[in-house]
Amino acid sequence: MQYSHIRVETRKLEAKLHTTVLEVGPRDGLQNEARALAPDDRIAFIARCVDAGARRIEAVSFVNPKRVPQMAGAEEVMAGVPRRDGVSYSGLVLNRRGLDRALEAGVDEVNVVLVASDTFSMRNQGSTMAEMLDAWDGIAAAAHDASVPAGVTIAVAFGCPFEGETPPERVAEIARRAHAAGAFEIAIADTIGVGVPAQVRDLTARVREAAPGTPLRFHFHNTRNTGYANALTAVDLGVTTLDASTGGFGGCPFAPAATGNIATEDLLYALHRSGVETGFDMAAVAETGTWLADLLGTPAPALIGRAGGYP
Repeated sequence: MQYSHIRVETRKLEAKLHTTVLEVGPRDGLQNEARALAPDDRIAFIARCVDAGARRIEAVSFVNPKRVPQMAGAEEVMAGVPRRDGVSYSGLVLNRRGLDRALEAGVDEVNVVLVASDTFSMRNQGSTMAEMLDAWDGIAAAAHDASVPAGVTIAVAFGCPFEGETPPERVAEIARRAHAAGAFEIAIADTIGVGVPAQVRDLTARVREAAPGTPLRFHFHNTRNTGYANALTAVDLGVTTLDASTGGFGGCPFAPAATGNIATEDLLYALHRSGVETGFDMAAVAETGTWLADLLGTPAPALIGRAGGYP
C-alpha cells in the first residue's frame, strides 16, 4: 500500500539533498520532564513546530497515563492540532488498545517501539521482546486494514543500560520481523546515547539487508556528545529521515540517567551548513526552544538558541 502524504524517499531540491526532520519534541521531548504540560500548551508547541516547517511530528503517546503522566490527554491534543496539507501526525502505540485509541483520535501514522533487550522491554513496556513482536504483527495488520501506515522504532539498538552492548544481529532480526509485517519505515534508536558513527554504518548495512526496500530513520540522543556526528553519518549513508527534538529536551523515563534528544535547531544548523535542505526555519525553531524552556522551567540543552546561527 502506498501512502502519498508521507515522504520518505531520497529527492533533490534545487540540486541539494533533502532530509526530513521528524520533530519528536511533543512526545519524546516532554515525556521525561519533571513539569507536565497541559494539553493546550502541547497543542501550542505543535502549532509552533508546524509554523517553523515541521511536516512530520510525533505528537502524542497512547500509553497508560499512570506510567507516563506527561503524556496524558492524547485525544485532547490530537483534537486541537492544526490540520494542514502535507503535515503528518504520529502517535506512539504499544498494544492494540493504544492502536484503537490512536485510530479514533485521527493520527496519520502510528509508531510501535520494539526493544532490542528483554530487560529494557520489561521495564519500558511490561512485555518481553517476543511478546512485543507478536503484538506488532497484530498492530500492523489492524493499522493496514485502517489504511494508516505503521512503522517500527527499534529501541536500545546501540546499547542497553541493563544488558550492555546490543548484538547487532538482534537489531537485524527485529528489522526482518518488522519488514515481514509491512512496516512502512524502520527507525533505529540510540535510546541512551552510547552510539558512534561506526555503529551507524554497521547497523545501516545490516538493517537494509534484513528489510530491503524499507526506508530507514534514525533516532539519536546526545548523551555522550556523539549524536550529531551519528546524524551526519546517517545522512552520508543516504538516510533521509532523522528524529530531533526542539530545544534538545527528552529522554526515556525507564532508562537511568537518560538525557535529551539531539536538538532540532542544532541539527538544522549542521544540515543547512552542509548544503542539506530541510524546509525548516532554524531561527523559528530556536525561538520555540527558548519558549519551551520557559514553560518547563529548565534551560534548553540546545546551543543555537544561545549562540545563534552563522553567518
